[in-house]
Amino acid sequence: MSLRAWSCFAAVSVLWGIPYLFIKLAVEEVPPAFVAWGRVVIGAAILLPWAWRAGLLAGLRGRMRWALLWGLTEIAIPFPLIAFGEQHVSSSLTAILIASAPLMVALLGEVLDPAERVRGARLAGLVIGLAGVVALMGIDVAGRADELLGAGAILLGTLCYAVGPFNLRGPLAGADSIGVVAVALAFAAVALTPLVIADPPAQTPSGTAIASIVVLGVLCSAAALVLFAILVAEVGGGRAMVITYVAPVVAVALGVTILGESLGAAAVAGLLLILAGSWLATGGRLPPGLGGLLRIVGARRRPSPGPG
Repeated sequence: MSLRAWSCFAAVSVLWGIPYLFIKLAVEEVPPAFVAWGRVVIGAAILLPWAWRAGLLAGLRGRMRWALLWGLTEIAIPFPLIAFGEQHVSSSLTAILIASAPLMVALLGEVLDPAERVRGARLAGLVIGLAGVVALMGIDVAGRADELLGAGAILLGTLCYAVGPFNLRGPLAGADSIGVVAVALAFAAVALTPLVIADPPAQTPSGTAIASIVVLGVLCSAAALVLFAILVAEVGGGRAMVITYVAPVVAVALGVTILGESLGAAAVAGLLLILAGSWLATGGRLPPGLGGLLRIVGARRRPSPGPG
């Protein structure tokens, strides 16, 4: 991968590791649809004027319906589903479940993209990762109907996330990433408005809830979605979703240290199985370029030979 791709990967890994903390803080006071709507309105208000003035929407002529579809599958549906799920499960468990996104990309690849199809070790990874999801659903949340409902909503949102990359690499290939994200956010804001009207906040949110929604809108929506779109365009959907190796670690660390969440044995086992399965399902090796980078770093750290 290029330096640009690695920079996007590092940034999005962090930006998609922190939203579960802020979603958890926000949904304690306001409805899930309002949290999702607030963040996409902020994101659209930032990106749409920029994209319009810079002429970045021109590349969407004739492909607007695909940009709207991407907004539906990547934003309008999963954002409220995940916020709803976090009303019933911890932010740590949310992140672990969303770590199954590469597995879903592999499953969808059988139908949507022959280049993403899995065979051999990759198929074994798919089975291992799905076993991790089963462990979480069958052990960690078993017997608690509200948690099962929340976890199911999060998995459905994750499936929507897995659809998005195929759209970017297919019908939207070549379109400006900022333009696509700006249109998608604006469309999602409109699509979510009826939900907010039907279920508005019961009272004025606190400063913590408002600040959480602002962070979600500026960093985790506008900035992260643009960087992710750039990353997918450079390296493909399957490799881009490897972000989920890093993001859940960030999310779990924040949930444990800031929110005081605890991880059971099933959650830890599920996380390890999902990450191992995702690694195998996406190739079972270090991403191209990383091995060379590590060799260069190692060479630079070796002491230089003495004189003579």
